Amino acid sequence: MFKLAHISDVHLGPLPNLTIRELASKRITGYVNWHRNRRKHLFPNALEMVLEGLRQHQPDHLAITGDLVNLASRLEIRLVAEWLQQAGAPLDTSVVPGNHDAYVPGAHDRSVHAWYDYIRGDDDPLIWQDDHKIFPYIRRRGPVALIGCSTSIATPPFSAQGYFSGRQARETAQLLKAAGEEGLFRVVMIHHPPIRGATSQHKRLIGIRRFAAAIRTGGAELVLHGHTHLNTLYWLDNHGKRVPVVGIASASQGPGGKKPAAGYNLFSIEGTADNWQVEWERYRIESDNVPLALDHRQILIGG
Repeated sequence: MFKLAHISDVHLGPLPNLTIRELASKRITGYVNWHRNRRKHLFPNALEMVLEGLRQHQPDHLAITGDLVNLASRLEIRLVAEWLQQAGAPLDTSVVPGNHDAYVPGAHDRSVHAWYDYIRGDDDPLIWQDDHKIFPYIRRRGPVALIGCSTSIATPPFSAQGYFSGRQARETAQLLKAAGEEGLFRVVMIHHPPIRGATSQHKRLIGIRRFAAAIRTGGAELVLHGHTHLNTLYWLDNHGKRVPVVGIASASQGPGGKKPAAGYNLFSIEGTADNWQVEWERYRIESDNVPLALDHRQILIGG
């Protein structure tokens, strides 16, 4: 049995002091929003509780689907690189970026460069190369293939849209098809939900049809996403087979707010190609200093 844990929207805090130069951009709107709203809902030790809880299950791998920072300042990106070393070893932890990780022009590449060991695919160079199109990447771990996609782009103020390009769609389909021929359980990691109506227009993914076509062409068993800070389950069609698309609350969200409290998904995967069985469990924070509670359990595939 292979155990895959999933968290998202870490939004590592607290927000560091920013220079006037750093604030002279889209960051000023995010900075104001942080102090007026976001920081009130983040739980001081939620992230630590989430990591402690999932470690008790001894997962084989941890998937993190974006938004590790808040405003993508250089200091935030560096602090996340240090935090990732505590979260898990690079071989056992896979990351894709979110819109906050590409908050301003240039931030996406700085984030990928700093977190490269957690993003580098099996066939990627050992050292980050500026001209290398790293996404999509593939990591094979036991019976599982993790395919990481990037939808993160710098957008204007008051926009948090993502973009999934035609090139990335074609290459994602190729990786999925190859992994399927190897008999692997295929997990696609993406930040924005690839589902119409899953979020508002100014936060939506541009390229949803391209993503769905990549799934139909290459095949997949599971899609993981973040972005909405919600615990959700959607489905995509793959020639009559339903592919589950699972979201999770922000890993730093405190209880009692408008959005669900922080938690994590845990998938227990066993079987072989065309005969997979997957049990899905979701755990969430209920209060401070109390172990996370089982919030949902479901046979997601097979059974």
